[in-house]
Amino acid sequence: MPDTKSGREKQARTEERRQAQRDISEARERADEMEPPDDTPTECYRRGCSEPAAFSVTERYLEDTGKGAVEATALLCVDHTVAEGPANLDRAYDEYVFRIDPIEGVDVELDA
Repeated sequence: MPDTKSGREKQARTEERRQAQRDISEARERADEMEPPDDTPTECYRRGCSEPAAFSVTERYLEDTGKGAVEATALLCVDHTVAEGPANLDRAYDEYVFRIDPIEGVDVELDA
């Protein structure tokens, strides 16, 4: 086959079609596979603490250069969550966030 523009375009279309068929075939083969296990840590993020994580603490602030936002999330036990507070108020901006959310499925016992 001569090397012409229409010949190259036809080869490209044929290769795209073959790749799409391979992708479909691979997806069908993977349909029976089990989902990977949830790798969510179950222990507190703080060093030396082996208590179960009960809360997700998130803070969003501007990075040092001011070019974009940073979002930091840590999973903490009850005691460390109580001691947690905003750490980057000096880099707060209009969309600044400091949020504490309970982790689903974790029972929390608070001291009275």
